[in-house]
Amino acid sequence: MRVDSAAGELRSLQGWLRADPEVRRSAAVELGGGVPGPGEMGTGLDVLGLVTGNGWSVASFVLALVAWRESRPQRPRVEVRRGDVTVVLTDCSEEEIERAVRVLDAADADEGVGR
Repeated sequence: MRVDSAAGELRSLQGWLRADPEVRRSAAVELGGGVPGPGEMGTGLDVLGLVTGNGWSVASFVLALVAWRESRPQRPRVEVRRGDVTVVLTDCSEEEIERAVRVLDAADADEGVGR
């Protein structure tokens, strides 16, 4: 996941997802990239990664993302990538949420085919 916003938003999202019982039960949430050292520009590659397990629910995850986004003063654009599929949440309308769940569910099913 990537968040287009001020620094610290990914950490906020990480904490939010870790606090959500549905997400916590079926996924590990880890921050990737890093904070640049003094005099460094940084990589611009800070991402939040999820490792999912049994009981993973795309719908619960998307609803947790939407709830976090709506709690932010400036609602950031959130990009979720699963395999070759990318979903972007910008306005979190019902249609956008339904599309995100449908597309990510399909990507989840496609990834599970070879397991």
